[in-house]
Amino acid sequence: MLGDFTTQRALFGGAITSSFPLRFQDVSTIRQVPDHQEVFVDPTRDESLIFELLDLKADVLDEGSATWFLQDLANEQDADGTMVLEQSGVIEADWLQYRNIPAVVTTAAGPGQMVYLANLRLKGVATDVLITAYEPMLIKLQKLSSANAYRPLSESASAIGAGFTVPAAQCGCIPMAEVFKLAVSSFKVNDWSFFGVAA
Repeated sequence: MLGDFTTQRALFGGAITSSFPLRFQDVSTIRQVPDHQEVFVDPTRDESLIFELLDLKADVLDEGSATWFLQDLANEQDADGTMVLEQSGVIEADWLQYRNIPAVVTTAAGPGQMVYLANLRLKGVATDVLITAYEPMLIKLQKLSSANAYRPLSESASAIGAGFTVPAAQCGCIPMAEVFKLAVSSFKVNDWSFFGVAA
């Protein structure tokens, strides 16, 4: 889409790469991010994209694993009862095989602040990769006592003076659902030794 350039981005010191728009800024340049995460935000749209590496949860079945992680995320954020709007079946990820051990991908989406979550199960290196994308339906505003004056309630909105979210297509941005799909489909491991295994 015009004005929303995508490029391959280095993650975890270049051991992994994924492609997504340049408008997403690396959060680690402004605050500390845990070593097992890479976090990117577009502060003008209050959208975020998070890559997280976790030990493989062997007791979670491949089928519905993204839904399991989405529910777990909701529990951590005290959003019990989060409904899953959509989930995919298990897709074999041939491009992520390690020593002929298949990797699989499942995805799920939840409501509210729209959440898209993919679970890439790198079984050969005992790792669950979560790619999570957040898209607000609107950037909340609080009406002040003076007429027609509002104050943004979200941190990002305060920083840039944002209001209601304009649909991505109307402002020349790739919709977050497409950003998410691109980030997942372009996810690539460049250095398997990063996971503590022989390359």
